[in-house]
Amino acid sequence: MTVADAGSAEVRRALIVGAHPDDPELFAGGTAARWARAGAAVRFLLLTDGRMGTQDPDADLGDVARSRIDEAVAAAAVIGAEAPVFAGFPDGELVAHRAAATEVVARAIREFRPDVVVGHDPWRPYEPHPDHRAAGFATCDGVVAAREWHALPALRAAGLDPHRPREVWLMGTGAPDRFVDITATFESKVAALAAHAGQFASVKGWRRRVEDWNARIGAEVGCGFAEAFHDFAVS
Repeated sequence: MTVADAGSAEVRRALIVGAHPDDPELFAGGTAARWARAGAAVRFLLLTDGRMGTQDPDADLGDVARSRIDEAVAAAAVIGAEAPVFAGFPDGELVAHRAAATEVVARAIREFRPDVVVGHDPWRPYEPHPDHRAAGFATCDGVVAAREWHALPALRAAGLDPHRPREVWLMGTGAPDRFVDITATFESKVAALAAHAGQFASVKGWRRRVEDWNARIGAEVGCGFAEAFHDFAVS
């Protein structure tokens, strides 16, 4: 197990790929805030429009999607990240758009040229959400496509040369081997999640659940709060 120095000067650019607008903050918000505080450029790439993030049976899903954009922009600002990039795939249907999502991720990597890419762990045992699985595979596949000269010719035609991130971390993992102490940035993470008001309004006790979760991870490595990742070694 490794307690990572998330504030390392070596991380100058970090791309976090989430299936839904609140996923980067939920799974990696404290880590993202540490990078941002250390002066790194942090960018969220959100693959779906989040329109399923409501328990109101009468909600206008177009309105929900639009409100989630506003919430995601506000949450990223709390973290200290750049304004998010929205891919706009339909929430709940990412499996059907996996190839297109892979190209979106590869394009984002070639454009932003991050040192570290963070995405969902598609191999997490019993992961219930199909969007999380699809987003994880699109991220891993996109990392590979982004580094290859002959993959996705349209990207080269657009003037985007290959880029190989130094590290890839998988969040929400069932096999953690990298831990980040987020004690100093935990409140920023909570504030960013609170910006997703529509998503969490119906979730009773969500702050305590997040607090307990990150405290349990922190206890494994001897700190107050921590986030856990799996180091995806890209050969």
